[in-house]
Amino acid sequence: MQRRHILRGLAALAAAGFHPQLLAAAARPRTTKFIGEARPFDYAWLKGEARQRAARAYQPVPDRVPADVEKLDWDQYQAIQYRADHALWSDDAARFQARFFHLGLFFRTPVQIHEVVDGRAREIAYDPAMFNYGKSGLNAAKLPKDLGFAGFRLNFHTDLTRDVAAFLGASYFRAVGSDWQYGLSARGLAIDCGMDRPEEFPNFTHFWLERPKKEAGRLVVYALLDSPSIAGAYRFEIEPGATLVMDVDVALYPRKTIERLGIAPLTSMYQFGENDRHIAAANDWRPEIHDSDGLSMWRGNGEWIWRPLTNPAQLRFNAYQDDSPKGFGLMQRDRDFDNYQDDGVFYDRRPSLWIEPKSNWGRGAIQLVEIPTVDETFDNIVAFWNPAEKPQAGQELLYSYRMHWGRQMPVNPSLATVAHTRTGIGGVVGQPRKHFSWRFVVDFVGGNLKLLGKDAKVIPVVTASRGEIELASARPLEHVQGYRLMFDLRPTDSNMAPIDLRAYMTAGGAPLCETWLYQWSPTGADVAQRG
Repeated sequence: MQRRHILRGLAALAAAGFHPQLLAAAARPRTTKFIGEARPFDYAWLKGEARQRAARAYQPVPDRVPADVEKLDWDQYQAIQYRADHALWSDDAARFQARFFHLGLFFRTPVQIHEVVDGRAREIAYDPAMFNYGKSGLNAAKLPKDLGFAGFRLNFHTDLTRDVAAFLGASYFRAVGSDWQYGLSARGLAIDCGMDRPEEFPNFTHFWLERPKKEAGRLVVYALLDSPSIAGAYRFEIEPGATLVMDVDVALYPRKTIERLGIAPLTSMYQFGENDRHIAAANDWRPEIHDSDGLSMWRGNGEWIWRPLTNPAQLRFNAYQDDSPKGFGLMQRDRDFDNYQDDGVFYDRRPSLWIEPKSNWGRGAIQLVEIPTVDETFDNIVAFWNPAEKPQAGQELLYSYRMHWGRQMPVNPSLATVAHTRTGIGGVVGQPRKHFSWRFVVDFVGGNLKLLGKDAKVIPVVTASRGEIELASARPLEHVQGYRLMFDLRPTDSNMAPIDLRAYMTAGGAPLCETWLYQWSPTGADVAQRG
C-alpha cells in the first residue's frame, strides 16, 4: 500500500498547488531560520557520505509525527498552506523560490533540507510561522520546534503562484512543462519492483538546495538516498522551460546484492484507453483515462519501438533487452481533448518524460511493470533501466542522464510513428465467424508516408509468439494522412498466457515506421471459441 499512499498524495497535493490568495502576505519576505553552523559541502562530500552510510547497517529515519498531526484527514491536511512570504530566496530577488511541505497524512517521515551558499551548507529550521494552518485543527504553538518537513516544491519567476517541480514522499519527484500540468512521477531508484515479494522503497532523507544567482535560469538540488539495500548521492540541475530539463548525476553504493535494480524509474497511471477498453471504461463517461499511453524506446542499434500501455487483469512484467540504449520514456502522445473529455484534471495536458543517458549504460533491459488498477488515483505503470549485472555490496555505480518533462521531446523517430492502437473482435463484417479472432488496428503518421505514391507497395510485417495472423493489410488512411496496419490474431491453443505481437511496415525492403509491440492476453471465453 505504500506506493498507492505516496502516489495518491503526490497527485492531489501537486495538483492543488499553491494558493494565490496567500501572496497577499508576501509584502515583506521573512528571514529563514537555520540550525547550527555552516559546514563545507559539495557533491564529492555527498558521495563520500553515501559510501560511508552503505558501509554501516541501515538505520531508518524514525517517524516522529505528533498525534495531532498523525490524525489529520485529507481535508485537514489540505488546509495547511505554506506562506509565500517565508519562501526560501523570496528576499533575494532570485528567479527561483523554494517552499516546503508540512508533515502529515501519508507523509510522516521528516527530511532534512539545507541551503548551500558558497560551498557551505546550513540546515533550514522548521518554523510553524511558515504555514497557515487554516481549518486543519492544529495549534501551531503546540507543535514541536524540530518537527521537520515532508519535502519541498520549486517555483520560477515566470509564475510564482505555480510550482515547476516537487520532491515529496520516499524518492518521488515530478515536474511540469509549458502546460503547467502535473502527471507522471519519477523516482530516485526502484528496488525489486514487480517481483513476488514486497518492493523496497528507498527514501531521500536529506536535501541540499544551492542558492542560485539572481539571473540564474538553472537550480541545483542535491539529495542523499538511503534504504536497507543501498545508499546513494544525487545531483539535479533543473532548468524550467517549455520542456523542463533535469540533468541528473547518481552515485550508488549497495549494501548487498540487489536482484532487480531500477535506474531512472518512471511511474505513471493507465486505467483505460482506445486499445484497452473493459468494464471500467463501460462504467465511466470519459472515453480514456491515463497519464501516459505508451512506452517509447530508442534502442542502442537505432531501432525505435512503441509499446502501448495496458491495464492488465494480473500484474505483467516485460524486459526489453538492449545494449547502450539511446533513450526511453513514458509518453502521452494523444493530445486531443475530445479523446478524454475531462475538463477537471486535463489528461490531454499531462507531460511526457524522456530519459536520455549521458553515458554508456552497457548491457541490460528497459523493464516495464503494469499493475491492475480500478481507480485513476492509483499509479500502476513503472518503467526503468535494469543493468545486466546485479549490483554487489561494496561497489560504486555511477549513472548520468537527462530528463525531459513536457509535451515536446528532444528527439523523435525519423520514421513514421504510431498515432493510435485500437482492438476489437476480428473476422469479416457480414460473414459468419467460424472461429474466434481478435483484431488490431494500428495507425501510423509522419516519416515519409506522405511521399508514397498510390501504386506504392507497402508490406505489413506481423509476427506473434503464438497463434495465427490473419487478414494482415496496410493501406493509406487519408484522415490522418498516414497508413493503417490491420490484422487479426487467432488463438490456436488453450494456453491463456500473454501473446507477444510485433508489427511494422516496409516499402522496397526498407522500414517505413517504428516497431509496434503489444502484449495481448486471451480469456477462457476466447480460447473456447478458437475453432
